[in-house]
Order: sequence, then structure tokens, then C-alpha cells
Amino acid sequence: MGGQGELFQAPAGAEPSAPLATRMRPRSFDQLVGQRRVVDVLRELTRSGHLPSIVLWGPPGSGKTTLAGLLASETKARLVGISAVTAGVADLRKLVAEAKVHRRAGLRTILFIDEIHRFNKAQQDAILPHVEDGTVTLIGATTENPSFEVIAPLLSRSRVFRLEALERSDLQKVVERGMAEIGARIGTDALDALLEDARGDARVALNGLEAAAALAGAGRAQGADGDVEIELGHIERALQERHLLYDRAGDQHYDIVSALIKSVRGSDPDAAVYWMARMLEAGEDPLFVARRLVISAAEDIGLADPQALQVAIAAQQAAHFVGMPEAVLPLTEAALYLALAPKSNSALTTYGAARELIEQTGNESVPLHLRNAPTGLMKSMGYGKGYKYAHDFEGGVADQAHMPEKLVGRKVYKPGPRDRKPG
Repeated sequence: MGGQGELFQAPAGAEPSAPLATRMRPRSFDQLVGQRRVVDVLRELTRSGHLPSIVLWGPPGSGKTTLAGLLASETKARLVGISAVTAGVADLRKLVAEAKVHRRAGLRTILFIDEIHRFNKAQQDAILPHVEDGTVTLIGATTENPSFEVIAPLLSRSRVFRLEALERSDLQKVVERGMAEIGARIGTDALDALLEDARGDARVALNGLEAAAALAGAGRAQGADGDVEIELGHIERALQERHLLYDRAGDQHYDIVSALIKSVRGSDPDAAVYWMARMLEAGEDPLFVARRLVISAAEDIGLADPQALQVAIAAQQAAHFVGMPEAVLPLTEAALYLALAPKSNSALTTYGAARELIEQTGNESVPLHLRNAPTGLMKSMGYGKGYKYAHDFEGGVADQAHMPEKLVGRKVYKPGPRDRKPG
């Protein structure tokens, strides 16, 4: 989508040859379905006459491009759109030069950058001065967390709005409007399948509806009123198998990993295996999953059940040995074991306490009695003098200090309520 205005010409003209998803794009806030919380704020901003630069963050089909068009329309601004996938700094400079000309004529320019997260730092830096001086108002669209993908100076000059996948009821309204547009009817089973497979993505739903209607029309499945009758088979053929929403390098990746670990920590075996399956079925590396389980075994179970770490390590080795698809079995066993195990985070808190103590006290010297003395010179300097060999004492414990002299008596390990002692 390069060039100014190209993204937004079809809806205004309602071209019959345009895809249904494009023809159905709302032309006012009143026609927009879903995202009410965000829409209410954006509507107020347009009424105030001051539209700041904005980053729209949300999944595909949640309305980012549509909102950009509506904001330009409501503020009577000139809208130019580019894709960060295909555009570069030269394209930005050309658009900025044009914006300066229009600004002198009193016309405001909104620069819509789709997939702004794909711009590197240098490209984002090139936009910054023109946002700062008001030459353009930026609207960036991204499926990724802008905290990680948009440079801080640009982000600090923008308002971030989080969009969500459309609720099922909202998606059904979109589909119903689409059916009215193309003259189609759809059975309950077919509608359920379409809404389920679209997963909150309006574009997928409308494209699927249009393709299914074409299949139904080719088969002359029409009702008495002339409407095309869409059946479940048409939907299944139109959609085939949609890929799971999961980007191994993107925001969904980190969200689902987080959900997996927190489900294990929360002792919820159903959720733990569900999130793990979401990752594996979408093509995630099973060894990445195994590594996360190993970390969780030490961080969240720890001394409450030391066997958990052994189970996780065994699962990692087994997954590496057998490969997919059978690797799901040892990984599932490990996920279930970890979720059902008692929990203790004493390994995490103890290391944190030790690190904090180091930050507070610096590099304290190792006590002389704990130092090795491999040479005569070291022995003459007192290295190792007075050291008590623990195995020579009852219970294998010697009464001696092991912390630096200034830190004797300081504790970093606080036993968790479920920690088990060896033996």
C-alpha cells in the first residue's frame, strides 16, 4: 500500500469490484462496530479540534486502518498512507515535502504508517522531527507492543490506543451487514463456523463470507427471494485451515509464553497445557517450550519439590531425542507435573536478595580461612589458616563464618513455607 490516499479511495467510492471487506469499511464513527472505549476517546479528540499523533496497537482485523481513515475524515485532514514493509526513508521524505506544501496552504496532513514496528530506528528517527514540528500528524498501526517496537522519543509524542479482537457479537453484526451488501443468507452452523474461524478479525470474516457466497452462487444455491444460501460446506471450503494467531517473533509470542508460565505458577494444569498446545500447534520450537518449563521448575517449584527440575530436564532431553510430533508427550507430562507440584519461589527470592546485598556492600573480601593456599607464600600470608573441614565435624557442619567479615549474620535465604530440606 504505497502512495498517498490509496488505502482509502475504495470505501469513499464504494467500488463494486473492491473486496467486500473494503466496501464495508465504515465511513463514520456511528457505523463502526466494536472498540467503543477507544472510539469514544477518539471521537472526543476530533471534536476538540486537536488530534495528537497516535499509535493504534491491536491484532489484525481490529479496525486500525479504518480508524485512521475516520480520524482524517472527521478532522478534514489530508490522509496519506504507506506500509513500513515496502516504504523507506526516501518515501517518507517525499511525503513530508508534499505535507509542507499543503501545510502552507492550510491543509493538515495525517501520515498513516501501517506495520510501523517494521521500521528500524533510523527510519523512525527520520519521522520524528516532522512530528515534532507539526508538519505531519502520525498515526501508526502495529500488531506488536509499541513499548518494544517504537522508539521512545516517537512514543512519548504519541498517544497509544490498545484495540482488541472483536467480540463475537460485534463480529456477527459485521457479517450480517456483509450479507445484506452481497445478498446472502447463512445457516446457523455455517455462521458459527465463520465466526469461530475468524477469531475476532473482521477482515477474515468478510473475506470468508464473500468467498463462500461465490461458491454458493456457483452452485446455484439460492433462496426463494434470490439471496444466495451459504451452507457449512461453503464456509469450510472458503476458509480451509486458517493459521493460528501466533507470531514466533512478535507480541503474541510473548503473551502466550507469559500465559503458559503464569498458568504453571497458578497450579492450573488445564490452562498450562492449553497455552503450551497453542504454541506447539502454531509451530513453536519444542525446545523453546522445554527451556521455559526448566526455568519454571527452578523459579516456581524449586525446593518445594526438587524432583520437578529433574522432570523438566528429562522432558527437554526426550523432546530433543524424539522430535515432533511425539515431543508433545514428554512436554505435556512436564507441564502437568509442574502445574500440579507444590510451589516455592525461594530460589528466585534468595538470588535476588544476594544480588541486592552485593549492590549495597560492594566487593567484600573473601575471609582468609576460606581462601586456597596452593603456594608457600600464600600460606605464610594466612591463606586457609583456621579453616575447618566440615566433614570432620558431627553432622557435617563446622562452626565457622562463610560470609565476608562485615556481612556475618546477614541472611539472603528465607525458607519458603513449602521448602523441603534434603534428606
